[in-house]
Amino acid sequence: MTRRPLDWLIFVSIGLVAGLLSGLFGVGGGILIVPALVLAARFDPRLASGTSLAAIVPISLIGVVSYAATGNVDWAAALLLAIGAIVGAQIGTHLLAILPRRAIQWGFIGFIAVVVVSLFLVIPSRDASVELNLLSMGALVLTGLVVGVLSGLLGIGGGAVIVPVLILLFGASDLVAKGTSLLVMVPTAISGTFGNARRRNVDIGAAAVIGISACATTALGAIAAAALSPLVANILFAAFLIAVGVQLVVRALKRN
Repeated sequence: MTRRPLDWLIFVSIGLVAGLLSGLFGVGGGILIVPALVLAARFDPRLASGTSLAAIVPISLIGVVSYAATGNVDWAAALLLAIGAIVGAQIGTHLLAILPRRAIQWGFIGFIAVVVVSLFLVIPSRDASVELNLLSMGALVLTGLVVGVLSGLLGIGGGAVIVPVLILLFGASDLVAKGTSLLVMVPTAISGTFGNARRRNVDIGAAAVIGISACATTALGAIAAAALSPLVANILFAAFLIAVGVQLVVRALKRN
């Protein structure tokens, strides 16, 4: 596929913003990368989803290092989530290859709406922690499975699900939830990317540029997350998601 010089500039710009959002909110950045590739780089939604998931690998790695440096990663919870997520990512990439394009687009819009609502329901405490028992361990694996399916299907790292779920259902602080979320995304994104590559649903060149560019701003986002209050962080993220959702709705309606 022939690339315009503008395309590479778009990829770098997407990466810089995605990296900042990743560190700030504990997301892989797919919530920005997918619509940005569709709207600005004219990617097919399937290719955008697969490319986004590949770009999330380096983004998440840098994010994990940033949060782990301050002790804000729950390694045990991350392992349990990852077990389910790796399996779920393969299911999601399979669905990505067979579901209609319009279904994927509206599914992503619906996902954004759910996340926005959850952000106003969950205001976390910085002193909270995850307590593990048989019930919570099973619930973490199941949560990981759902996150994996969403990752493979929508090209997101799953942080927009993991972070509020860890806070609301498992009692994690917002910073631990974000750090743990980023750790889970590493094996999830790798698993999903292998599935997408087999089905030719990933642009490796674009993913590499986006991912490497994002590494320049991810640590900065993590520093900002610690400086902001949980309430302010939730409001900012919700505002961003609403703007993205409106753009995608307009685009989807034009196709009807």
